[in-house]
Amino acid sequence: MLKLELPQPKNRPLKILCLGAHSDDIEIGCGGTILRQLREKRKVEVDWIVFSGTNDRAGEAERSADLFLHGAVRKNVVILSFRDGFFPYVGGEIKEFFEEIKKTLNPDVIFTHFRHDLHQDHRLICELTWNTFRNHLILEYEVIKYDGDLGSPNLFIPIDQAICQKKVKIISECFKTQGSRTWFDEEVFFSMLKIRGVECNAPDQYAEAFYCRKLVV
Repeated sequence: MLKLELPQPKNRPLKILCLGAHSDDIEIGCGGTILRQLREKRKVEVDWIVFSGTNDRAGEAERSADLFLHGAVRKNVVILSFRDGFFPYVGGEIKEFFEEIKKTLNPDVIFTHFRHDLHQDHRLICELTWNTFRNHLILEYEVIKYDGDLGSPNLFIPIDQAICQKKVKIISECFKTQGSRTWFDEEVFFSMLKIRGVECNAPDQYAEAFYCRKLVV
């Protein structure tokens, strides 16, 4: 298996843009990867944008982002209030927001939703990511749910057991409003990390998985 590293600019921090439709998507999809980058003492700047976070869920998102991004040399957390489940019907407004962030952000790597995710909000965020950032490294993460839309990812980032435990603990403690959902379960989160770890022969048998559709070496 070919092993690559995320880009590390020589004279400035690594710039990461995380995009999530809902208040727990980024954490579930790529939280372990973010924790690993920060733990390895890389100089990292993170822009963390959640498109649907209102009332209690906005507070949960802010607290979680603060915990995940501890140690970043710069962090910018934006919680928006687009209506959950209705993104395709307000796509023009979301597109306008993407056009605004394009003017100020030039990330080295972007984490966004999986193109074939069956949740309509997730798909729209992915589509607009590709429409907006056309010369960037984009990694699409996965979010397990009832729909049964998991695919076969082609890029894996191993994470150790300590990071797995920290990721799952933060998610479980921060997002109390999601506790009644059948997929919101610590065993489910650990199982996904374990399965992807086995698939890439990770040293600690845990990994997060992504879909990388374009990569220039």
